[in-house]
Amino acid sequence: MNYQMIGFVLGRLLWTEAALLLLPCLTALLCSESPFPFLLPAVLLVLAGLLLSRKKPAQTALFARDGFAVVALAWILMSAFGAIPFVLSQDIPHYVDAFFETVSGFTTTGASILTAVEPLTRSGLFWRSFTHWVGGMGVLVFLMAVLPMTDGHGMHILRAEMPGPSVGKLVSRMSDTAKILYSIYLVMTIVEIILLLLGGMSFFDACIHSFGSAGTGGFSSRNLSVGAYDNAYFDIVIGIFILLFGVNFNLYYFLLVRRFRDVLHSEELWAYLGIVAASVLAIAVNIYHIYQSVGTSLRHAFFQVASIITTTGYATADFNLWPTFSKGILVVLMFVGACAGSTGGGIKVARIVILAKTSWGDMRKMLHPNAITTTRFEGKALTDKHIRSVHLFITVYLLVFTASFLLLSLEQFDLVTTFTALSACINNIGPGLEMVGPTGNFSQFSYWSKLLLSFDMLVGRLEIFPMLLLFAPSIWERRRNVRRT
Repeated sequence: MNYQMIGFVLGRLLWTEAALLLLPCLTALLCSESPFPFLLPAVLLVLAGLLLSRKKPAQTALFARDGFAVVALAWILMSAFGAIPFVLSQDIPHYVDAFFETVSGFTTTGASILTAVEPLTRSGLFWRSFTHWVGGMGVLVFLMAVLPMTDGHGMHILRAEMPGPSVGKLVSRMSDTAKILYSIYLVMTIVEIILLLLGGMSFFDACIHSFGSAGTGGFSSRNLSVGAYDNAYFDIVIGIFILLFGVNFNLYYFLLVRRFRDVLHSEELWAYLGIVAASVLAIAVNIYHIYQSVGTSLRHAFFQVASIITTTGYATADFNLWPTFSKGILVVLMFVGACAGSTGGGIKVARIVILAKTSWGDMRKMLHPNAITTTRFEGKALTDKHIRSVHLFITVYLLVFTASFLLLSLEQFDLVTTFTALSACINNIGPGLEMVGPTGNFSQFSYWSKLLLSFDMLVGRLEIFPMLLLFAPSIWERRRNVRRT
């Protein structure tokens, strides 16, 4: 373990968060609010960063376990410091509540302990949603984009932080890959802001909802979320963009370099679009008797399917009142999630496709034991290592889910609330059903349950292993012969 380099990277990350806090400071000044709740944490971050990264270590190598440790610690520290402004401004007086809200922001979950968001300060609302935008692509990917320093071994950080079964470099340098990803991310966000402005939404609200869409998070400036506008144009624009942000960002790069064949032949993309289309049609038919309009039924079904499968969590209707069949589809979509390499959460469509293909292949082998079968995905034959990694992820995911569910059930809430609250947090969605439905919140959970759910949000966003490996003693052993870069 290269402790000095880990500290150096974390120190630079804290400086980056201090710089990010200047944006809500500016918002506070523009809205005639006190910037103090953001300036004090920014100063603390600068001092802490100075202690950790005064001097770049001679040994700069970052190996796999170093990457896991950096990513897990980075997200915990970002959330711990990012919660302070809410406490200082009294938007969220208790630190555990503020920590839960901040973790939910950075992990792009969108679960909230707030019973009403409109009374919050404007600067607090801005910071709350801006954490979605920063966390959507990854806080360390953002760091590599603006302050490259670990090119030699940055892949270990990218693999530990980016969601999905596998992550590859788009170009030879990791810093350039990070810049490409964030450039695409920024342009898409700006385009959505412009489209919302053209529809008549205020600039502040357009930024808030675009941050939530881009990060597939779901924090809104309105108590009724997107449904407060009751505007078909906003529903369609936001719905389309959250679907776009749920697509693997590598495909957008392929479009830029005119590798259209790679995009058209993406199995995950077609599976993702197919699941969305089938779910929208099924729910629209099932809820038609509620709205008595084909257009309205399709609009609400489309928006909620897009919001849930991308794990965004915005709502245009109280789907907690929909028929059981429709709610059942949405719960299934909570687990399916978006595409690998997107800003969405969940298990990921790629893993679902791989599991389906390998299961079908294994069943065929039961009928033809001597047959030689090969599972292919995205035009490539999957190795045993790839298949084992998917099975390992699902196994550990179920173990963590089961343990967390049993612990959370000690709260004595009803089964649906407990199950969907955990599902919403570990899959980074936000709303669940019953008490934590689109018109509910997580305020009634105890502080220890909020800390447990915060851990689950981090586990879900970081694809489980970085957080769990923090508790493995072997990861903290000092590496004796660290080669220089």
